[in-house]
Amino acid sequence: MPTNDREFKAQLGRLPIAHQRHVAAQFVQRVLPLSGDFRLKTAIELAQRKDVTETELSAACQAANTARVESFTQCGKETDWTAQAGHFVAKAAVACVRPATEGDNLAWEAAMSARMARTCETVAIGEGTENSETEEQYRILRDFLNS
Repeated sequence: MPTNDREFKAQLGRLPIAHQRHVAAQFVQRVLPLSGDFRLKTAIELAQRKDVTETELSAACQAANTARVESFTQCGKETDWTAQAGHFVAKAAVACVRPATEGDNLAWEAAMSARMARTCETVAIGEGTENSETEEQYRILRDFLNS
């Protein structure tokens, strides 16, 4: 199990892209309730399917990216932390389904955006920036590697 982000990022980066998508989707599932956008749920479900096609991933990426853009415009000039959380959920979902090239670390991108979503949530409810998202992500990766 990783004990720091350097190990975590390295372990994620060594996974094949299909496995990165699967782990990334698990990271996003933890914060998915922070966004009510059905397109993100669909993208996460597709990212976890073993038989997903490139065409399906492409369509899901377009839909999730549209949700990301729309959520960004909802944030406004006055910082609405709840809207910001939804934006980062969308950004994490896009990472799960976007086209990948050799050397990409989609799971790391999704993990960082999921952490930002959780941080926005805790700020919005007045708990500051402390949360356990990092440790939960380490656990998710450990469980995946041990399965």
